[in-house]
Amino acid sequence: MSVVASILNDFWQDQLVEHGRQALFMVLVGFLASFVFIRISTRLMRSPKVPWWPGSIVSGSGVHLHHLVFGIVTMMAAGTTGFALLGESPWFELAALAFGVGIGLTIDEFALWVHLDDVYWAEEGRRSIDATVIAALLMAILMFGVRPFEIGTDSASALIASLIAAALSLTVVGICFLKDRIMHGVVGFFFLPVGLYGAMRLAKPNSAWARRRYANRRPAKQALAEKRFPPDRRTQRFKEKFRDVVGGGIGPN
Repeated sequence: MSVVASILNDFWQDQLVEHGRQALFMVLVGFLASFVFIRISTRLMRSPKVPWWPGSIVSGSGVHLHHLVFGIVTMMAAGTTGFALLGESPWFELAALAFGVGIGLTIDEFALWVHLDDVYWAEEGRRSIDATVIAALLMAILMFGVRPFEIGTDSASALIASLIAAALSLTVVGICFLKDRIMHGVVGFFFLPVGLYGAMRLAKPNSAWARRRYANRRPAKQALAEKRFPPDRRTQRFKEKFRDVVGGGIGPN
């Protein structure tokens, strides 16, 4: 245990405290811990083998309180507390941990943000798992000091150039997301050539880009996209297996 404690202490001091990243690390820890807990909890609620596990919170009038509600309240409280503490340790790090917990509870129901319906165990609800993976990846990258762009303030020309570069990066990433090339967009946010590659490639057939620009305007392009991205392609099968492992299968609540 002493060896493990020593390694953790060295990591905390050398990699986090020295670079001022301990709060972001605590956000990541809280986020992952709450996501794992709530996914285990919801799967236990769903299982007939563990009837003793507490179910969803429902008011006397029958209103179901989704856990994203608790996540939003936790983020509000933790964020306000964090601002009030002005970086005072260790309370600031604890506020960051609570903020991460709120993110995990909230992003686990990401699909509800979009559909405004209880699609947790439906196909649409599996988008929450994708959003969680992306959010965790972005937090981890930021924690190790990688920045998508820097805003120069040395002169007016440097500021203008920085803003143009930032706008270009965000535009490219946005196009990747519209084409449902999510990983290209995430990586491209930090490494622009990857984003440019994804933005110039064919959109996936069910993406917002394809529905808007292919389906009625360019049917040949839509047919090409459907041929290029069949539902049973290897990467899609791997993705569905990963979703099943992390979030459980599709089915009734």
